[in-house]
Amino acid sequence: MTTSHYRPQAPKQALTDPVRNPANAPAPVRTKRAFVLLLLTLLVPGSAQIVAGDRKLGRIALRVTLAVWGLLIVALALLLANRTLLIGIVTNPVASLLLIVILIALALGWAALFINTLRLIRPVLLAPGMRPIVGVALVLAMVLSSGTLGYAAYLLNVSRNAIGSIFSAGPAIDPVDGRYNFLMMGGDAGDDRTGRRPDSLSVLSVDAKTGQTAIISVPRNLQNAQFSEGSPMRQVYPDGYDCGNECLINAINTEVTNEHTDLYPGVADPGAQATLEAVSGSLGITVQAYVLVDMEGFAKLIDAMGGIKIKAGGWVPLSGDMVDEANGIHGMPTGWIPAGDQHLDGYHALWYGRSREFVDDYARIQRQQCVQQAMLKQLDPATLLSKFEDIANAGTKVVDSNISASQLGSFVDLAMKAKGTEVRRLTIGPPDFDASFSTVPDFDQIHSKVDQLLAAQSGGSAGAAGDPAAEDAILQAGSAAGPLMAAAPAAPLTQPSPSPSPSSSDFTPVTTTPDGEPITEAMLNQFKREGNEQAIRDLVATNGQCRPL
Repeated sequence: MTTSHYRPQAPKQALTDPVRNPANAPAPVRTKRAFVLLLLTLLVPGSAQIVAGDRKLGRIALRVTLAVWGLLIVALALLLANRTLLIGIVTNPVASLLLIVILIALALGWAALFINTLRLIRPVLLAPGMRPIVGVALVLAMVLSSGTLGYAAYLLNVSRNAIGSIFSAGPAIDPVDGRYNFLMMGGDAGDDRTGRRPDSLSVLSVDAKTGQTAIISVPRNLQNAQFSEGSPMRQVYPDGYDCGNECLINAINTEVTNEHTDLYPGVADPGAQATLEAVSGSLGITVQAYVLVDMEGFAKLIDAMGGIKIKAGGWVPLSGDMVDEANGIHGMPTGWIPAGDQHLDGYHALWYGRSREFVDDYARIQRQQCVQQAMLKQLDPATLLSKFEDIANAGTKVVDSNISASQLGSFVDLAMKAKGTEVRRLTIGPPDFDASFSTVPDFDQIHSKVDQLLAAQSGGSAGAAGDPAAEDAILQAGSAAGPLMAAAPAAPLTQPSPSPSPSSSDFTPVTTTPDGEPITEAMLNQFKREGNEQAIRDLVATNGQCRPL
């Protein structure tokens, strides 16, 4: 009796299946199979392994893919239903770190799947001319998938570090009388002074539910500023910041930083806090937080963006050293920014916003406002993504705030609500008060005007609907890391101009004298050498006019 050994035969269909056994398939089929497997791995990671390789690996990868899709659907639902929570998760230091780890793991896992897919393709079976093409397609698919996830993790990490550098870790703030009041300061920190000197002060008062916003501008030369109840500075100046012409409100920051830090134990920036208290007491409202922009570091932010484009209404000097401080007279300008269309780098954009020689402060404020608008207009998604790290790093040198990082989500959401809403303004100076009012202010009158403004604004009565400058400033209150978050990058904060339309597009740049002679740098410098500053003032009087291009 003989014993026969049974050898199971592989199903004929399995041996001839070109998906799992491409060896016997024609060359065009093997090529098509290679691209299909790559496409499956790109669109549905794990599916290529299920149909042509290790099914166990494929099932694990497919479960991860479905889980990620589920999380994306949840994120989209949160974006539509509760974007505050979603933004809060992204900006939370622990949650953002977890997201970074997950993104890196997904990127590595996706790359591993592509390498496994290459093994399934078996390049030796491909026609020699198709091997490099499939290789290039594989690399491109890996860059598009794993590369995108890795870059997203990198950007999130940069943003996380920047937010941690700018915003505080302190407790969240609550609205007062239904409003958040933010003090926006444009500061100046030079080598010869300790602490920043805020040259522009504005309060953004935002309705906590609707985002309806009022903007109150405080002139930097306001005298006898009143400190709020409970302010440590009331021990030093119980009757207000009154010590003569030197006691302007913008000097409080420097004085407190130099002489009274002991009054603010545990406070990160006593000078900024004291300025906030002075603005609170002077306006008769509770200002809960501040955002301070250092104008010196601001130039780096402009350079990181690749510059800004504006239409300038008049020539602006790059002023030389001060030669007569009593009369505010500078030496020969080191240069000029001409009227007309200009592309400004950081250095010239900073001068364009700061220069006030030959004009008053309000012309400078208008130009600062225009620079701010130009930054936000030109910070498109392509610029943000391509230069995100430079912009974020520059932002950490520009912006400082005591706003709690834990509230970024709610404030960004509030900023989105405020976008396009009606905005009312009040300036503690012209045109709402007499030009001399800031020297001997009547604080009861100021409080009354502020109360009227906020009451009218909360009622939703007519204001400056869609005012772009106001909208921009509101966005900055919620995301001063501006450039640090794609939703709303940060920019310099300035007082709104009292002029009706400082950045309107209907002005014509003044490029000639009244006699029709072209204005040139040589002409302006010649007037300066002759001491004929009035002639220069006449020729550059329109340099407050500006609009972003």
